[in-house]
Amino acid sequence: MDVRQVAKLAHLEITDDEVALYTPQMANIVKYVEQLNELDIGEIEPMLGGLTTEGKATNSIREDIAGESFAQKDALREAPSGVAGHFQVPKVL
Repeated sequence: MDVRQVAKLAHLEITDDEVALYTPQMANIVKYVEQLNELDIGEIEPMLGGLTTEGKATNSIREDIAGESFAQKDALREAPSGVAGHFQVPKVL
């Protein structure tokens, strides 16, 4: 795990001391998550949906049928702010 690359992608400045601190921590996180690869999921049917507020399962499985989409100008007309043909959204850091 390249901690410097992750920090760069997150637009974070990171010191050599932080690299030394975070490298083993991130390696442990990745090792922990990789345990999921050991699970036998061959007999498990993929599932979509979730639970309602009452805790009942929802059935959101439907056919994947392509439909018409909005024209760019129609979509932007519904947006609170559009700039140069794009949606303008608040900066999130």
